[in-house]
Amino acid sequence: RYPKDGLKTFADCLPPVGSGDLKTISQPMDFFGANIYSGMKVKAGRGGNGAISGRREKFVPRGGPDGGDGGIGGSVFLEVSLGVDTLLAFRYRKRFAAEDGGAGGRVRRHGRNGSDMVVSVPVGTVVYRDDGGEPISWDLSTPGQRECVAKGGRGGRGNASFATSTNRFPLLAEAGEEAEALTLRLELKLLADVGVVGRPNAGKSSL
Repeated sequence: RYPKDGLKTFADCLPPVGSGDLKTISQPMDFFGANIYSGMKVKAGRGGNGAISGRREKFVPRGGPDGGDGGIGGSVFLEVSLGVDTLLAFRYRKRFAAEDGGAGGRVRRHGRNGSDMVVSVPVGTVVYRDDGGEPISWDLSTPGQRECVAKGGRGGRGNASFATSTNRFPLLAEAGEEAEALTLRLELKLLADVGVVGRPNAGKSSL
């Protein structure tokens, strides 16, 4: 707003406290929270189930089992990227999950492998396991470095893999392996581009 008649400063243009006209109050940025993030949940993809199927084809009297294996679940990776500076983005997205593997099919069709989840982190990120399990840590300090934090589950075998000379048509297939799920804590090392060195009281802080 332009100042009204008789108002000399910008403070005079503001409504009085408690009037209800002032709706937005700016908050200072939390730089500490941008460098430490706790509660990141990652989950790899579950393996696909194996299939139970029998071959049915013309002019083939004894087809036999042909159930395919399930696909491998996707894994979760942390990758160091120069385009990311802070961990502030993890405050708004807390869960990262890879894709599950597809189930096996007829005619020994292998299930589709799940897509991996790649999460970009800044240089100097240190990752700790934060769910009370076996202590694990990763130091991500090199651009392009990639670490697997949750491995995808193995796909189950179809009934074609269980056929033997005594059991020609097994009605048996494996379920896909369960995926890893972790809770992580991320900490960003404070890296400086320029350092100032000088005598005491030389004006380093003022500079």
